[in-house]
Amino acid sequence: MSSGTTGLTWFKSSYSGSQGDDCVEIAIADQAIHVRDSKDTTRTPFTVSHDSWTPFLRSLGRA
Repeated sequence: MSSGTTGLTWFKSSYSGSQGDDCVEIAIADQAIHVRDSKDTTRTPFTVSHDSWTPFLRSLGRA
């Protein structure tokens, strides 16, 4: 995992399925919001700025 995401508190996205098989986790940091696949936490997370978070969710039809 990249050093920029070490020590973050991750939580399951409310948009993840309730079955537990397709989970997206997010961590909110001072400089950015990080998104990862809960089944493969060793992969580098997707990172988006706070200013871009709402437009990102809108692009997914979630905001």
